[in-house]
Amino acid sequence: MKNVIVLGATGGTGAAITKELLNRGIKTIAFGRSIEKLQLLKENLGNSALLTLKSGNAFNHNSICDAAKDVDVIFQCVAVPYEEMQHSQIPLGKAVMTAADKLKKKIVFVDGIYPYGRAKTPIVDEEHPKNPHTKKGKIKLKLEELIFSKDWAKAHPMVIRLPDYYGPTANFNSYLGMTMVNIAQGKISSYIGSLSIPREYIYLPDAANMIIELALENEAYGQNWNIPGNIITGKRLIQIAQSAAGKAAPVIPLTRNTLRMIGIFSPVMREMVEMSYLTETPVYLDGSKYKKKIGPLTQTSFEVGILETIRVNQKTLNKLIF
Repeated sequence: MKNVIVLGATGGTGAAITKELLNRGIKTIAFGRSIEKLQLLKENLGNSALLTLKSGNAFNHNSICDAAKDVDVIFQCVAVPYEEMQHSQIPLGKAVMTAADKLKKKIVFVDGIYPYGRAKTPIVDEEHPKNPHTKKGKIKLKLEELIFSKDWAKAHPMVIRLPDYYGPTANFNSYLGMTMVNIAQGKISSYIGSLSIPREYIYLPDAANMIIELALENEAYGQNWNIPGNIITGKRLIQIAQSAAGKAAPVIPLTRNTLRMIGIFSPVMREMVEMSYLTETPVYLDGSKYKKKIGPLTQTSFEVGILETIRVNQKTLNKLIF
């Protein structure tokens, strides 16, 4: 893997993967809608000579083809906002897979855990039944079926599933993004879900490292992969973040009923209500398949990962694009 493209490179996951690819000396094309955001990404990553910027439309397969024609691997990290998922997720998937098929490329889809629905086992492996009960979960399952459809005989896809994440590049669309930014700046913040229920979060630099390890393995394509994080309660996570920030403004938990009330005025919060089951009966991922194929999981402690996340947010005062 010598040349790659990251679709959605300015998002939280895309930026972390782009950074890790550059750290490994891999020539990388950062692809996104806004050239201004791409230029800021390049500045934040040290203006590496290995990084090329390409602006384009991920919903247009020709736009992707033009940018990705000379790469070995495509990383698909374009995220669809909750309120747009029903209308946009499948068209995006079709565009990306059409491009990968036309170019005969390997393609890595980075996605979440919604297709599993409610957990039937204490930890969820790749063979866990996919019976989503939410509209978003059903859409994500349709996306998986699309990715592995026989319609794309020339593409070589894999799907990597992550739990909720945090890290220096996490944006406001992630569950912890806004929480971390506000704690870093000493502002009143919110936390999605109960503070007492243990949840799984992955540190984005860890995720990027393991995603690339899988992308390097030819035998990993054509399969689903789970990459787990670490488990912590909201209360403990907030304690660590406030200690790192040296500030302790109130953090308000947003439970299902609270989200429902806020959702009267906010389309984004309204769309979060149906996903509240993940904060009430969390899904914990099994990383056994990864460990068998690749080796030990990369798992930075919360004390280290949160400290770095807070440090970056304080340094930038939320001016980064991530």
